[in-house]
Amino acid sequence: MSNSKAGQCPVMHGSNTKASNTNTDWWPNALNLDILHQHDTKTTPYDSDFSYADAFKTLDLEALKADLKNAMTQSQEWWPADWGHYGGLMIRMAWHSAGSYRLADGRGGGGTANQRFAPLNSWPDNGNLDKARRLLWPIKKKYGNKLSWADLIILAGNMAYESMGLKTFGFAGGREDIWHPEKDVYWGAEKEWLAPSDGRYANVDKPDTMENPLAAVQMGLIYVNPEGVNGKPDPLKTAEQVRETFARMAMDDEETAALTVGGHTVGKTHGNGKAENLGPEPEAADVHEQGLGWNNTTTRGIGRDTVTSGIEGAWTTHPTKWDNDYCKLLLTYEWQLTKSPAGAHQWEPVNIKEEDKPVDVEDPSIRLNPIMTDADMAMKMDPAYRKIIERFYNDFDYFSDVFARAWFKLTHRDLGPKSRYLGADVPSEDLIWQDPVPTANYTLTDAEISDLKTTLLNCGISAADLISTAWDSARTYRGSDHRGGANGARIRLAPQKDWQGNEPARLATVLSALKKVQAGLNKQVSIADLIVLGGTAAVEQAAKNAGVDVIVRFAPGRGDATDDMTDAESFDVLEPIHDGFRNWLKKDYVVSAEELLLERSQLMGLSAPEMSVLLGGMRVLGTNHNGSQHGVFTSNVGTLSNDFFVNLTDMAYRWEPAAKGLYNIVERTSGETKWTATRVDLVFGSNSILRALAEFYAQDDNKERFVHDFVNAWVKVMNTDRFDIK
Repeated sequence: MSNSKAGQCPVMHGSNTKASNTNTDWWPNALNLDILHQHDTKTTPYDSDFSYADAFKTLDLEALKADLKNAMTQSQEWWPADWGHYGGLMIRMAWHSAGSYRLADGRGGGGTANQRFAPLNSWPDNGNLDKARRLLWPIKKKYGNKLSWADLIILAGNMAYESMGLKTFGFAGGREDIWHPEKDVYWGAEKEWLAPSDGRYANVDKPDTMENPLAAVQMGLIYVNPEGVNGKPDPLKTAEQVRETFARMAMDDEETAALTVGGHTVGKTHGNGKAENLGPEPEAADVHEQGLGWNNTTTRGIGRDTVTSGIEGAWTTHPTKWDNDYCKLLLTYEWQLTKSPAGAHQWEPVNIKEEDKPVDVEDPSIRLNPIMTDADMAMKMDPAYRKIIERFYNDFDYFSDVFARAWFKLTHRDLGPKSRYLGADVPSEDLIWQDPVPTANYTLTDAEISDLKTTLLNCGISAADLISTAWDSARTYRGSDHRGGANGARIRLAPQKDWQGNEPARLATVLSALKKVQAGLNKQVSIADLIVLGGTAAVEQAAKNAGVDVIVRFAPGRGDATDDMTDAESFDVLEPIHDGFRNWLKKDYVVSAEELLLERSQLMGLSAPEMSVLLGGMRVLGTNHNGSQHGVFTSNVGTLSNDFFVNLTDMAYRWEPAAKGLYNIVERTSGETKWTATRVDLVFGSNSILRALAEFYAQDDNKERFVHDFVNAWVKVMNTDRFDIK
């Protein structure tokens, strides 16, 4: 008997390659918690006890640097080096890895080697960087687990510069690789590469109206369009986009100019051919391409015939040498708008001397015009940038120092505080953008900690205020670039002391009391430690109120930062505009309150269970912003109970919309309103995943489990910025 289905593949076609018919396709408005679990331990091949920091410390850094410098001039037939030197390619790879960083949310950057994965590995602006990483594979293979791809990519850029004559400012290791694409980074809403940038701006002629947290002007670009705004050359308009984009990447005008000059002093652009002859990007290429993309199988597509950006040519006379040719050529020649062989807009000099032309990448007997992009011409035509470029031209040593520092900042900004830096090449100088914190020079015994807890609980500040202050101090931490957190006690400095979310008047009262406690101590203890210990003591007391005796772990050693150590303006981006844990929104936003809760939780490194237990605990502890009663589903405020989840899941109540974003919790029998709630409260009952967690913590046999899980999550939040104890 025959079976018409015999021999057919039992797997639905496309089920493992297409993203169709997912839950979010069916229910696009459902809360997606995947952001909290994207780098699950199942994605990494390392054992749970593997320490990259320990492995890196055994690395022979000098041997690695020598290998990298040697590799710069070992041209490979399958992808030959321009002028026999891969420096320009390696610098672009490192630049684009680090340059995806944006200040607003700290995401992007070179700290995780996310350039290996989609979408970054296939961005138009990252064309042919797959070749750079493949050229580095023999070195990665040799040094293995001691060297992450993230560190290797940045160090390769450093060694490229050094091999061409720049004295770099330093290098720090410590970047840990991810093993799966990042899903938490919003790169824009566009559905096509290089879509016109108008959709990112309220007014494209006003660059500061670009949508937050974006920094690049178009989907698939790292910075700005090198041909001009939306591909239309206009150096003065481009200058404004450059200024805004680099500011969103934490750079001022001088740093921006230095990076432009230094980045374009070496290497070249590639557009000597037809872009339509290129195959698909890496993520779309067939299996036989083995992860490489943009391959040209129609005509010759390597060497002088390479097509990447479509712009063609070198910026300087000697593109493998660190010199001042960029400023010389830009300032001493007039430039006219032309087009590359690939049809891209570019600028070329008028009546340039033959000796000022760079030679062809394959035949040194051929000399070609140098080129400038619209962004380069912006450096000449914008008055502020031109003044900086002229100073660089007249003082090459000054320029070299400014660039080296700006390059170090570009490639290390998202690595976090200096305590995370590894290796012998870490600069000794403390830099303001590293958010320095002085090292505490004291220790505390268990007995001293116990005495301090008692003192803090009796200092005249309520337990709720002690908890709220500790939370507000710690919640600024974001794992994207490892900024913020309780260490440094910057909550007592501008601008944090005046943030609306920190309740300035209440905060001032708490800080005043803590200073009195500090003044009465027989030994030095930082305000940063007292803030955290005050909250810790109050949590411990609340647990005892619930009948659970638990010691909430406390690790002393935080320092107190000063105003001189704080770049106040750079901390503006850390200001909370919402805090679901304290049931607060600064104003109504297009993004829902529950989505904002997920965003904050992910930046703080919380899992869904940790997020859930912390929110439920904060509600019953009475820590809502400005004393709000929304979501306080308990009659025993100040007791660390599971009442929030018990009452949320109790079918004795019904839930009725009230004012916008607010709801009444009504007793079914009496019809009386028992409590009020926000969307953030009710999502723990409406979302199927969060409800499963809510029900877990509401169980009668999990009352004590709830307390212990809250305490563990609390300790994690308080210590998440303590890289010295990890």
